[in-house]
Amino acid sequence: MSELDVQKAFELDSQLAADTVVLGEFPLCLVLLSKDANYPWCILVPKREGLREVFHMSLIDREQLMKESCYLAEVMADLFVPDKMNIAALGNMVPQLHIHHVARTKDDAAWPKPIWGVVDAKAYSDEDLASRVSRLRSALASDMFVAAE
Repeated sequence: MSELDVQKAFELDSQLAADTVVLGEFPLCLVLLSKDANYPWCILVPKREGLREVFHMSLIDREQLMKESCYLAEVMADLFVPDKMNIAALGNMVPQLHIHHVARTKDDAAWPKPIWGVVDAKAYSDEDLASRVSRLRSALASDMFVAAE
Protein backbone atom coordinates (compact mmCIF):
# COMPACT_ATOMS: atom_id res chain seq x y z
CA MET A 1 0.00 0.00 0.00
CA SER A 2 1.41 3.41 -0.94
CA GLU A 3 1.77 6.35 1.45
CA LEU A 4 -1.15 8.03 -0.30
CA ASP A 5 -3.35 4.94 0.18
CA VAL A 6 -2.47 4.84 3.89
CA GLN A 7 -3.45 8.48 4.33
CA LYS A 8 -6.71 7.96 2.41
CA ALA A 9 -7.63 5.11 4.78
CA PHE A 10 -7.11 7.31 7.87
CA GLU A 11 -10.23 8.38 9.73
CA LEU A 12 -10.30 10.50 12.89
CA ASP A 13 -11.93 8.79 15.86
CA SER A 14 -15.49 10.06 16.33
CA GLN A 15 -14.88 11.06 19.98
CA LEU A 16 -11.83 13.12 19.04
CA ALA A 17 -13.80 14.72 16.21
CA ALA A 18 -16.63 15.64 18.60
CA ASP A 19 -14.33 17.06 21.29
CA THR A 20 -12.00 19.13 19.10
CA VAL A 21 -11.61 21.67 16.33
CA VAL A 22 -9.16 20.89 13.51
CA LEU A 23 -6.48 23.57 13.40
CA GLY A 24 -4.64 22.05 10.46
CA GLU A 25 -2.04 19.44 9.76
CA PHE A 26 1.63 18.68 9.74
CA PRO A 27 3.10 16.14 7.31
CA LEU A 28 2.31 13.31 9.76
CA CYS A 29 -0.32 14.56 12.18
CA LEU A 30 -3.61 16.35 12.35
CA VAL A 31 -3.43 19.23 14.81
CA LEU A 32 -6.54 19.58 16.95
CA LEU A 33 -7.68 22.04 19.62
CA SER A 34 -9.65 20.62 22.51
CA LYS A 35 -13.00 22.35 23.02
CA ASP A 36 -12.30 22.41 26.79
CA ALA A 37 -11.55 26.06 27.58
CA ASN A 38 -10.16 25.22 31.03
CA TYR A 39 -6.69 24.81 29.49
CA PRO A 40 -4.79 25.62 26.32
CA TRP A 41 -4.94 22.05 24.98
CA CYS A 42 -3.91 20.74 21.59
CA ILE A 43 -3.79 17.18 20.32
CA LEU A 44 -1.68 15.55 17.60
CA VAL A 45 -3.14 12.55 15.77
CA PRO A 46 -0.85 10.68 13.36
CA LYS A 47 -2.67 10.14 10.07
CA ARG A 48 -2.16 6.38 10.07
CA GLU A 49 -5.07 3.95 10.06
CA GLY A 50 -5.41 1.64 13.06
CA LEU A 51 -2.45 3.13 14.96
CA ARG A 52 -2.68 2.72 18.73
CA GLU A 53 0.87 3.04 20.10
CA VAL A 54 3.98 5.09 19.32
CA PHE A 55 6.10 1.94 19.31
CA HIS A 56 3.94 0.58 16.46
CA MET A 57 5.15 3.41 14.23
CA SER A 58 8.02 3.21 11.78
CA LEU A 59 11.25 4.87 12.89
CA ILE A 60 10.75 7.60 10.29
CA ASP A 61 7.23 8.32 11.58
CA ARG A 62 8.44 8.33 15.19
CA GLU A 63 11.10 10.89 14.33
CA GLN A 64 8.55 13.02 12.48
CA LEU A 65 6.13 12.76 15.41
CA MET A 66 8.85 14.02 17.75
CA LYS A 67 9.57 16.99 15.44
CA GLU A 68 5.90 17.90 15.22
CA SER A 69 5.31 17.43 18.94
CA CYS A 70 8.27 19.60 19.90
CA TYR A 71 7.26 22.29 17.42
CA LEU A 72 3.69 22.34 18.76
CA ALA A 73 4.93 22.44 22.37
CA GLU A 74 7.31 25.33 21.60
CA VAL A 75 4.54 27.32 19.92
CA MET A 76 2.18 26.68 22.83
CA ALA A 77 4.86 27.62 25.37
CA ASP A 78 5.49 30.90 23.53
CA LEU A 79 1.77 31.72 23.29
CA PHE A 80 0.58 30.65 26.72
CA VAL A 81 3.71 30.89 28.91
CA PRO A 82 2.84 27.83 31.02
CA ASP A 83 4.53 26.69 34.20
CA LYS A 84 4.66 23.22 32.63
CA MET A 85 3.85 21.65 29.27
CA ASN A 86 2.12 18.30 29.83
CA ILE A 87 2.58 15.98 26.86
CA ALA A 88 1.03 12.53 27.01
CA ALA A 89 -0.42 9.69 24.97
CA LEU A 90 -2.89 7.82 27.16
CA GLY A 91 -5.56 6.24 24.97
CA ASN A 92 -7.57 4.58 27.72
CA MET A 93 -10.85 6.08 26.46
CA VAL A 94 -9.96 6.66 22.78
CA PRO A 95 -7.70 3.91 21.42
CA GLN A 96 -6.58 5.85 18.31
CA LEU A 97 -3.08 7.17 18.97
CA HIS A 98 -3.29 10.82 19.94
CA ILE A 99 -0.83 12.96 21.89
CA HIS A 100 -2.15 15.61 24.27
CA HIS A 101 -0.26 18.89 24.63
CA VAL A 102 -1.61 20.88 27.59
CA ALA A 103 -0.15 24.20 28.71
CA ARG A 104 -0.50 24.07 32.51
CA THR A 105 -0.30 26.98 34.90
CA LYS A 106 -0.28 27.01 38.67
CA ASP A 107 -3.64 28.80 38.67
CA ASP A 108 -5.45 26.45 36.24
CA ALA A 109 -8.54 24.50 37.27
CA ALA A 110 -6.69 21.27 38.12
CA TRP A 111 -3.16 22.28 39.15
CA PRO A 112 -1.15 20.33 40.18
CA LYS A 113 -3.27 17.26 39.47
CA PRO A 114 -3.77 15.67 36.04
CA ILE A 115 -6.50 17.43 34.08
CA TRP A 116 -8.81 14.44 33.68
CA GLY A 117 -11.81 14.27 35.97
CA VAL A 118 -10.90 17.20 38.20
CA VAL A 119 -13.38 19.72 36.77
CA ASP A 120 -16.05 19.50 34.10
CA ALA A 121 -15.10 20.60 30.61
CA LYS A 122 -15.78 24.27 30.03
CA ALA A 123 -17.04 25.34 26.59
CA TYR A 124 -15.44 28.26 24.77
CA SER A 125 -17.64 31.18 23.82
CA ASP A 126 -17.84 31.50 20.03
CA GLU A 127 -15.65 34.60 20.20
CA ASP A 128 -13.02 33.01 22.47
CA LEU A 129 -12.88 29.86 20.33
CA ALA A 130 -12.42 31.87 17.13
CA SER A 131 -9.67 33.90 18.80
CA ARG A 132 -7.85 30.82 20.16
CA VAL A 133 -8.04 29.05 16.77
CA SER A 134 -6.79 32.13 14.93
CA ARG A 135 -3.89 32.71 17.35
CA LEU A 136 -2.77 29.09 17.19
CA ARG A 137 -3.02 28.85 13.41
CA SER A 138 -0.99 32.05 13.03
CA ALA A 139 1.63 30.92 15.52
CA LEU A 140 1.91 27.46 13.91
CA ALA A 141 2.35 28.92 10.42
CA SER A 142 5.45 27.37 8.88
CA ASP A 143 6.55 25.35 5.88
CA MET A 144 5.41 22.18 7.66
CA PHE A 145 1.97 23.34 8.88
CA VAL A 146 -1.12 23.72 6.68
CA ALA A 147 -4.04 25.46 8.36
CA ALA A 148 -7.52 23.98 7.97
CA GLU A 149 -10.07 25.95 5.97
